[in-house]
Amino acid sequence: MRKKVSIVGAGNVGATCAHWIAAKELADVALIDVVEGVPQGKGLDLLEAMPIEKRDVAIVGANDYGATANSDVVVITAGIPRKPGMSRDDLLNTNFKIMSDVVSKVVAQSPESILIIVSNPLDAMAQAAYRQAGFNRERVIGMAGVLDSARFRTFIAEELKVSVENVTAFVLGGHGDTMVPLARYSTVAGIPITELIAPDRLEQIVQRTRDGGAEIVKYLKTGSAYYAPSAAVTEMVEAILKDKKKILPCASYLEGEYGINGYYIGVPCKLGAAGLEQIIEIKLTAEEDAALKKSAEAVKELCAVIGV
Repeated sequence: MRKKVSIVGAGNVGATCAHWIAAKELADVALIDVVEGVPQGKGLDLLEAMPIEKRDVAIVGANDYGATANSDVVVITAGIPRKPGMSRDDLLNTNFKIMSDVVSKVVAQSPESILIIVSNPLDAMAQAAYRQAGFNRERVIGMAGVLDSARFRTFIAEELKVSVENVTAFVLGGHGDTMVPLARYSTVAGIPITELIAPDRLEQIVQRTRDGGAEIVKYLKTGSAYYAPSAAVTEMVEAILKDKKKILPCASYLEGEYGINGYYIGVPCKLGAAGLEQIIEIKLTAEEDAALKKSAEAVKELCAVIGV
């Protein structure tokens, strides 16, 4: 019996996520969207690519949530994307309404599923999904840190002209302007990047990481990033479906960890078959801790606006 992943939202992020998951033969895929014909067309197109890719995966597109029944993992990308000049926070109220509707329908069809939240503003939307679903915190996880860390790793590899495979990086905190890239926990072949990159240059790379999404929005003008976000989701899906016990930075509901209680914040997480299996607490300097608390306050403000 193959695993099943449903993806709600057949836009660029959702459809590309379906592509990565199918290409890796991780699971059968149901692609859901409110726009008639779009998930059906993209789903059929992707299904017809499987003989070429030599992958045995069933892919279906639908407008009806019945197609998501008995999913192991549900990825929620639904919502309006950012436009130039728009912050993630501007999306808050519109996407909150969409998230509440989607989660209630998904949970009715797949009460045992694990939810991965991608919609922005990410941390607040994960909080909204957690409240709506009524699941334990292990089964509602936000995708942010994997993407932010990938951006940080990209820029470090470019700067040092080394393989991205040699670079590990950690980014904590909220998915936005207050994210906390941890330079001293980021390495190249085990060597801390603080030993390899001058402090002023490193600060520029950190800032570019924070602005990573906005930089792409500026180029695209009519949309936002989707290749890297969907690849980040797929890494999380794979860790869960294959029970890999992989440590990845994800947005998780904290219950006292890092001195934060009752909010979704990006922290190192062990992902496996149960979803979030462990939150890894690392020692932070006073400056890093203050930055993480500042990030948590930003998330808290957004959650207060939508009452979650």
